[in-house]
Amino acid sequence: MTQTRRRGWLTTAALALALASGGCGAPGTERASSAGGGAQDAAAPGAPEEGKRAPAAREGGEPAGGAGAPARLQAQERSIVYTGTITVQVPDVDAAAARAVQAATRAGGLVGADKRSRRKASDQATLQLRVPAARFGAVVDEIGRLGEEHERQIDTEDVTEALVDLDARLASQQASVNRTRALLAQARTVGEIVSVEGELAKREAELASLQARKRRMADLTSLSTITVTLHGPDAAPAGKQSTVGFASGLRAGWTALLASLALLTAVFGALLPWLVVVGVPTTAAVWLARRTGRRRTSAES
Repeated sequence: MTQTRRRGWLTTAALALALASGGCGAPGTERASSAGGGAQDAAAPGAPEEGKRAPAAREGGEPAGGAGAPARLQAQERSIVYTGTITVQVPDVDAAAARAVQAATRAGGLVGADKRSRRKASDQATLQLRVPAARFGAVVDEIGRLGEEHERQIDTEDVTEALVDLDARLASQQASVNRTRALLAQARTVGEIVSVEGELAKREAELASLQARKRRMADLTSLSTITVTLHGPDAAPAGKQSTVGFASGLRAGWTALLASLALLTAVFGALLPWLVVVGVPTTAAVWLARRTGRRRTSAES
C-alpha cells in the first residue's frame, strides 16, 4: 500500500511538473514555431491559446508585433515600366551628346537611337537611351545638368498584374501544346494526323506570341527608356515662349522676305524655258508684222 501511495504521489508530482514546464515553455514554443516554420506547435497540449495562435504566425511569417513583421508583410516586388523625356539647351551639342551616352553606358545601359541635325549654333540631337530601372532617376538628373533644362516628363506604368496574367496564360498554353503533342503521338490515320497537326500549329503560334510579349515586357521592365533632346545655344526648344518685340518682328519679316524671293525665283526659273521657246518667236513675229505694215503705209503714201 505504501508503494502504491508513493507511486501515486510520484505520478502526481511528475504531472504537475509537466504542466508547469508546459505553461512556462509556451511562449518559447511560439517563437520557435515562427522562426523555424511551426515544427513544435503540437508539443504544447496544455496551451490551447498558443496552439491557436501558431497557425496565424505561420501564415503571416511572424507573430503579431514581432520584430520582422514589417519586412515579411510588405507588398510583393512590383514590376514598373519607366519612360522619360528631357529637353536641354547646351553650348556644344556633340559634346553634350557624348556625355549623355557615357552616362547611360556607365549605368549599364545602351543607345537605342541617335538622330542629329547640324545648323551651326542651332544644332540639335535626339537620343534614345536605355538604362537599368534602378539607375533611371540618376541618369535623368545627370543629363539635366549638362546645360539649361527646359522640359522634363517622367511616366510610370505598373505592369505587375499584366505579367502575372501573362505567366498564367503562358503556363496554360504550354500545357495545351503538350497535350496536343501527346494526341499527335497517338494519332493513327492520315486524317487524324492532319487535323491534330493543324491544331498544334495554331497553339504553338499563340504560345510563340505570348513568349514574345513576355520578352518585350521583361525588356521594358529591366531597361527604362529616356528620350533626350539637346539644342544648341541659338535654337528655340519646343514649348519655349518666344519674345515679342522689334528684333523678333524684324527677324520674322526678313525670313518672310527671303521666302518670297525664293518663291519668285523658283517661279521665274520654271517660266524661263517657256519664255525662250514661245516668247522669242512670238516677239519676232510681232516685230516683223509691224515692220511690214509700216512699209505698206509708206508705199501707199
